[in-house]
Amino acid sequence: MNHPNISNRKRNAAQANRLKKIPFNFTLSSVDVSGSLPYLTTWKSAIPENLKKKKGTSKKKMFGARVLRSVTCSLWRLSLAASRTASAATSTHHAASLKVDQANLKSLKERLTAEQYHVTQEKGTERPFSGVYNHHSDPGTYKCVVCDDVLFSSDSKFDSGCGWPAFSDVLDKSKVKLTPDFSHGSSRTEVTCNKCGAHLGHVFDDGPKPTGQRYCINSASLNFAGKK
Repeated sequence: MNHPNISNRKRNAAQANRLKKIPFNFTLSSVDVSGSLPYLTTWKSAIPENLKKKKGTSKKKMFGARVLRSVTCSLWRLSLAASRTASAATSTHHAASLKVDQANLKSLKERLTAEQYHVTQEKGTERPFSGVYNHHSDPGTYKCVVCDDVLFSSDSKFDSGCGWPAFSDVLDKSKVKLTPDFSHGSSRTEVTCNKCGAHLGHVFDDGPKPTGQRYCINSASLNFAGKK
């Protein structure tokens, strides 16, 4: 009678030899850093056709199928752990960004007046004919009140009678961003500072030639720098 340990060693050696002959065929895609689960083909679809259970399938082949399933599940667990780690890193970065934004907003509230903050950060509108630059005609340039980027020139300013400062053009088209605005039940084009995103006003196609445009801008969103 053979010793139990000798029998176990022989059986393990035989299983190892059979395992070497099994063609492993599975696919693991790269982990998505956005946090979504990585895709791993199911063990059934990964098993070669000659290893799938059929009538009369040998124990050797079914042993290979079970091993393949075990390996596939282990790899899936590892990829899931990596995905969760990447997702946690993304969440941490997002939380840090929110803290920075909140700090900036707090700083702006301390630096701007209540009306300037309402107009530039909350897309508000000052009362018509109340702005300090509505009838302003000194030569110079008009800058964003938030980031100090130069946006308009007094050369393009004109009296439109609308109650807000009006300009026929910007100093540079890249200085502002134009976005469709369907708020308040109307269709308009919003004008924002391209550098900091501050709301400035709206632009209309009823201005003087040659541009035919009227940039209707809130005084609260501007600072003026006179010519020296």
